[in-house]
Formats: sequence, C-alpha cells, structure tokens
Amino acid sequence: LLGQILDHWFESEPLKATLATDAVIGAMASPHTPGSGYVLLHHVMGELEGRRGAWGYVAGGMGALSQAIAHAATARGAHIFAEKAVCHVLLGRDGEAQGVALQDGTEVRSKLVLSNASPQITFLELVPQEQLPKDFVQRIRQVDTRSPVTKINVAVDRLPSFLAAPNARDSQPLPHHQCSIHLNCEGTQLLHQAFTEATHGHPSSRPMIELCIPSALDPGLAPPGCHVVSLFTQYTPSMLAGGRSWDEQARNAYADTVFDCIEDYAPGFKASVIGRDILTPPDLERIFGLPGGNIFHGGMSLDQLYFARPAPSYSGYRSPIPGLYLCGSGAHPGGGVMGAAGRNAAQVAIKDFRHL
Repeated sequence: LLGQILDHWFESEPLKATLATDAVIGAMASPHTPGSGYVLLHHVMGELEGRRGAWGYVAGGMGALSQAIAHAATARGAHIFAEKAVCHVLLGRDGEAQGVALQDGTEVRSKLVLSNASPQITFLELVPQEQLPKDFVQRIRQVDTRSPVTKINVAVDRLPSFLAAPNARDSQPLPHHQCSIHLNCEGTQLLHQAFTEATHGHPSSRPMIELCIPSALDPGLAPPGCHVVSLFTQYTPSMLAGGRSWDEQARNAYADTVFDCIEDYAPGFKASVIGRDILTPPDLERIFGLPGGNIFHGGMSLDQLYFARPAPSYSGYRSPIPGLYLCGSGAHPGGGVMGAAGRNAAQVAIKDFRHL
C-alpha cells in the first residue's frame, strides 16, 4: 500500500498526498489500494538529463517528440503513412504476419509487423480471432482497462495567480508556474474520497487536479501574454451512474466543477478562460485508441505487469502470430513517455529478422 510507504517516510499530510498523486495517476485506484506503491515507483523510474526520477516538458509540445522520432526514422529510409488507418494484419498460409492492409485498400507488405496500438486493438480488431489461442484472446478481453482520467486543455488570456503565491506585477511566470501544480491534494483521504465517488458512478465532487502551464517555459505555444493550461483530472468513471453516457451537459458540468476548484486556489481563473477542450474516458478511447481511456493501455496493477503484460507467456514482445510484435504501452514495462517498450521490442524484432 502506498499509504503505508508514505506514512513510514513522511509526516506532512499535504506532502504525502502530493506524492500520492503519482501513485494513482491514470489508475482507477486509491492511495489505499494494494499495489498503488508500484505506480509511484513506475513514475519515478529513469532520469532526465542526469536527474533521477525527474520529468520535463517537450519544447514545441508533445507532438514535437513524435516529429523528432519521425525525422530520425525517415533519415534512415523509413516511409511514414500519416492519417492512414490500418484495417487488419495480412497473414500468410502458415499464419505468419506479412504486412498490413490499410482502410483505403492499400497493402503494405513486410516480413515483420510491430504494433504500437493497444493489445485490445492489435489482437481483438486487427487479427482474425481464429488465428489466436482461445486462452490468449480471453486474457486480452479480461485486461482491466478502467480509467479515471478526464483531460481538459484550456486557453487563458493571462497567467493564473494563486492565493498561496500571487503573481508579480509584470505577470511573468514564477517558478511554481513552471512545475506541476497539484490541487485538492491536502490529504490522502481527499484522494480516497474522490476515488470512492467514481466507483459509484459519480464524477468526483472535489477531483484531484494536476495543473501544468507548458507555455510558462515554452512561450511559442501561445500568443504573447496568453497561456495554455493542461489539466489532468480524476476521478471520472467511463460510464456514469444509471448507465448515463458522457453527453455535452455531463462533460460541461464536470469541467465546471474542476474550474470552480481552481478558482478557489486562484481567483480570476474562470474569467481568464477563452477556450477549453474536455476529454472524458470515452473521448480518450475514441480519439486516441486508448482502451477504456486508459493512458497505459491497461491498468498498472501487479497482476498486469512484468511476465503478465499483456498476457502470461507473451511478455517478451512476440505474439501468437509469428512476425507480429507488440511495442506499445500494453507491453512490458508499461506506459509513460520513456520508449522502453518500443526499444525492447525493436531489439527482439531485429534478432528475429536476422533469421528470416
């Protein structure tokens, strides 16, 4: 339990709760849920420019990272087909992967296929079910993909000014504007309460909010004086109580709750908003192909990690289909912008390619 770990090392409840957010981020779990300690460990693995456990912003926005990878690939002869949906994996007579078919009918032939899509899309949508072992298909169907995350992107015409650290007269970003700002995290019990509401089908009345202002470090993301604010919030169930769906009214009602909370910490925030984009779990699934809206392609619980990710006997990136590899967040070691799954899968694929 994360709560026990934090209680062992710290006394300050706000500090414990702030650290606890990284143990429940993207997880339908409370700081009191068994296994939550691993999710915290996962988020402080690795390093950034020599600083262990640190995170950073990507200059130019997250899309710039994708572009950097794309440029590196094309420089080595790769061909990239953007906005071309894959319809299914092409299979040979012996059931081996031979390429992919695109929705426009184009066939791209290849000796190997690496899928960065979720295990659910890869194995339940892109491959004929009769080509897969029944127990494997059942395991993929049973993966816990519940997600508590609603992401809200906001455009504001001025920098938020927090009661705890008011803005300077020149309205220039202060150090805290350049960090991750955690709200409604005064105590771990608050997080547990927010989680409990979601388990009953209700969006949290006092949601956990991680607020980032990337334009405070990268001014090119917004016009002069304006800023973009990224709100990572939870807990919101995929399906609301009574079987209700996330219609426009439900979306806006939850976003208003989030904005009311921010207003309590930074009066004037609501008046500064000039646009907002609300992405509930179903939106994240529909737009980005995240199963259940889960940013990790499946919960990071101990029964879905290591040798069991995505399924027992298939944690080594190979799949039941010869020549088809899984290289995304649903593979070991899981989600996060670290590239570990992709690098590991590439090493395995290269090794196999030499024997073809």
